Amino acid sequence: MLERSFIYKANNEEQVDLGYILYLPAEYENTDSSFPLVLFLHGAGERGDDLEKIKIHGIPRLISEGRTFPFICIAPQCPEGGYWDRPEYVSTLISLVKEMEKEHRVDSNRIYCTGLSMGGLGTLAMAIREPKLFSAIIPVCGGADMENIHKLSELPIWLFHGDRDDVIPLDNSIAIYQDLRLVNEHIFLTVYGDVYHDSWTETYENDDTYDWLLKYKK
Repeated sequence: MLERSFIYKANNEEQVDLGYILYLPAEYENTDSSFPLVLFLHGAGERGDDLEKIKIHGIPRLISEGRTFPFICIAPQCPEGGYWDRPEYVSTLISLVKEMEKEHRVDSNRIYCTGLSMGGLGTLAMAIREPKLFSAIIPVCGGADMENIHKLSELPIWLFHGDRDDVIPLDNSIAIYQDLRLVNEHIFLTVYGDVYHDSWTETYENDDTYDWLLKYKK
């Protein structure tokens, strides 16, 4: 996949500047076709101003190891001390996705988000803020503001969590699933047995994860 690095400049006082990596499928430059877009949000341990840290886990790690995907991926980096589910970051990420949609050949009916730990929290916060933005989301060991969780009654969601997670409790994902399962036929919860906080390695290495995500269209 083709890799490029950029800085997103804040549009207003409610946003922040974010460095990010853009990954394009190898065939992107040889076709006029549009592609799905996946926003990947890293965890708290990868914050800072070194984009190489983003490649420690998840989709960026797999790409750095040679794996290819049939979608455009954007992987921003949260500054030290920041947090993806804070309002200023949610606003910035939403604007970043919309900018990518305009600047690249993105299939507007196939925009997705996934993230791990802090990134799982950010994934859900973005979806709650703007439920129509994504076609489906995969929050890994995350959580959400339950007061507004009803806004996700129509969004396909696949939650992943380890049953022994001692950083972000499994109860977070269970609460989301239980609140939405009666109104959302496309919500699923996978609980890994005897797994602590790292429920992301198995999730992102599984082809079924991407097959499920990419089958959804607006």
